[in-house]
Amino acid sequence: RTFDRNSNPMRLAIPDLVSNSYFPAAAAGALGFYAQEGLDLTVELISPIDACVKALRDGRVEFIGASAHAPLLAFEQWRGAKLLCAQSQGMYWFLVMRSDLAIARGDLETLKGRRIAAVPFVAVALERLLIAAGIDPKREGITIGPPPGALGPGVNFGVVAAAALERKEIDGFFANGMGAALAEARGIGTIVLDVRRGDGPPECFHYTMPAIATTDALIARDPAAAEGVIRAIGKTHAALKRDPSLAAEAGRKLFPSTEAALIARLVARDAPYYDQRISPQQIAAINRFACDLGWLQSTDIGYEQIVAQQFAGLWNG
Repeated sequence: RTFDRNSNPMRLAIPDLVSNSYFPAAAAGALGFYAQEGLDLTVELISPIDACVKALRDGRVEFIGASAHAPLLAFEQWRGAKLLCAQSQGMYWFLVMRSDLAIARGDLETLKGRRIAAVPFVAVALERLLIAAGIDPKREGITIGPPPGALGPGVNFGVVAAAALERKEIDGFFANGMGAALAEARGIGTIVLDVRRGDGPPECFHYTMPAIATTDALIARDPAAAEGVIRAIGKTHAALKRDPSLAAEAGRKLFPSTEAALIARLVARDAPYYDQRISPQQIAAINRFACDLGWLQSTDIGYEQIVAQQFAGLWNG
């Protein structure tokens, strides 16, 4: 395959590296699948998420691996951005509460008056989830926001939140699976809400998903590169489903030792959701969520304006 580009390597940015959230995008590099597709592509961390999306808009990176609705942070009304494929299905953040509070799985009523840590981008999703469950966070005195030191460039929020939970500075956090795994491993936190596995209102599953996005300009200039990234993610899914221990191999190249030791278990748990497809129904749900957040003016934006559907035949190999 011949690519129309200069000799400079391409870049794919993710807003959270030490996590399972965007692990397929990172692991595709660590396991050599981008190279197999003829791509000279590096994966880099750019956080927080709005900086990651702006890097795509400004041409400093060619791709991002982030939440499906994240492009709206820099591409107004989706103009100029396209989703290439999903990294996995469903809203992928976990609500973890301190173990000593003894809150039962799915018991959202006991969150009243609690302090829950979340970065702003994720906090609004928790707020909408609680409202969908009939709980008004403001009326019920539920404080949702970041703990001190959690918003610096390159900071892994889940790891910082788990440490804050251990110090009892917060009652819980809503964050990535790595933060949840660290809290469980240390015995300091328990998962109260896992939307992917049926906790909370069913419609919240489709609020967002991890996805790969690029620009209309990149697709016009270099469609083969877009195809290569999609194929690489598909190969990564297949390899990790076939042999979850490959996650540990990739994790040792990407993560500190503690997190690397946890990633294989997290990937084995995520593997049933490794599916690249993005359906019109999912996009409709994401648009409704974005409208509820005030990030989108109308839900009438068509599927073909958001998803690069010309590549749909590549999904899942």
